[in-house]
Amino acid sequence: MKFPSVFRTAAPMRFDIKPRYYDPVKEEIDQRTSRIKRELQAEGLIKEGDEELGSYGGGIRGSFSQYRGIKERSSPNMFASTAMIRTFIFLILLGSIFGYVYLGPVIFEYMLYVALLIVAVYFFFRLKPKKKNE
Repeated sequence: MKFPSVFRTAAPMRFDIKPRYYDPVKEEIDQRTSRIKRELQAEGLIKEGDEELGSYGGGIRGSFSQYRGIKERSSPNMFASTAMIRTFIFLILLGSIFGYVYLGPVIFEYMLYVALLIVAVYFFFRLKPKKKNE
């Protein structure tokens, strides 16, 4: 923190250099475009103030007509969604916090048993052979 002072202290000098860059190709392009604009203005094909108007209007025109609506999910699996995975993690954390508050450390054993049961059911249905008519 600086205390107020009657005397002025010297500030460090800052080094500020503004580099100059010369691009001969860009310079030639600018000269050619200005010459062509002058020729077109002399022939009466474009007006005096029209050279800047064309650069802004073309990008947005017709953009909203190409809107196709919200895309459908590419994968039919609901559990592949990142939002769904985040929701499950949030619910597991919330359940473990409230379970720890109300039941104590025994909730983690219960959660382990539930997780093992879910994994067992998952592998049972995954490894079960499919019927031939399906």
